[in-house]
Amino acid sequence: MTEGSLASARLLVFRVGTLACAADVDQVREILPRLPTTRIPGAPPVVAGLVNVRGTLVTVVEGWRALGLPPPSPTPSPEAGTTGSTIILELGKAENVANGGQQGHGGTGGGAGAGPKLIGFTVDEVVDMLGGGETTLEDRQGLPGIDPTLVRAVGRRNGELFIVLDVAALLGPILPS
Repeated sequence: MTEGSLASARLLVFRVGTLACAADVDQVREILPRLPTTRIPGAPPVVAGLVNVRGTLVTVVEGWRALGLPPPSPTPSPEAGTTGSTIILELGKAENVANGGQQGHGGTGGGAGAGPKLIGFTVDEVVDMLGGGETTLEDRQGLPGIDPTLVRAVGRRNGELFIVLDVAALLGPILPS
C-alpha cells in the first residue's frame, strides 16, 4: 500500500461524524440508504446488526464505533434515526478464506468457492467519488484520535483533509470466523 498504488486509485469520500474518510471504490459494492438492522445477540456493540440485501444477509458495522469516534447527536427515536447511508464493502478473498468461508454457500460474487465477504459500514454522508489523480495523497502521519494502523494515506481535496481507510484492517478484526 504504497503512495504509488494509491495515486491512481479511485476513492469514495464519505463523512462519519465530523471525520472525512475515503475507501477504494474497488472495495465498494453499493451504497444504500441507512436500513434498519436486526440486532445479533452477543455481538459486540460495534456491530449494528444484520440487513437483508436482495437475499444476502450482510453484517452492518456502526462507522462511528469502528473508528472510535464520539456518538452521533441524539435522535428522537431509533426509528427516526435512519439518516445517512450504509456502504456495502467487499473484504478481499484472502480475508474470507482465512475466515473459513463463514457462510458455507457463498451466495455472493458468482465465483467458485468462497468469494469476497460483504460487510455494511454506516456513514453520515457520502460526499464524492474521486478519480485517480484528482487528489493529493500523502503518507499516513500522526493523526490525533485515529489509530494509525487503520489509515492507508491522508488526502486533500479542495483544501479539506480526509483519511483513506485500510478497510481490511478496520473491519477484519470485527468479524472473526
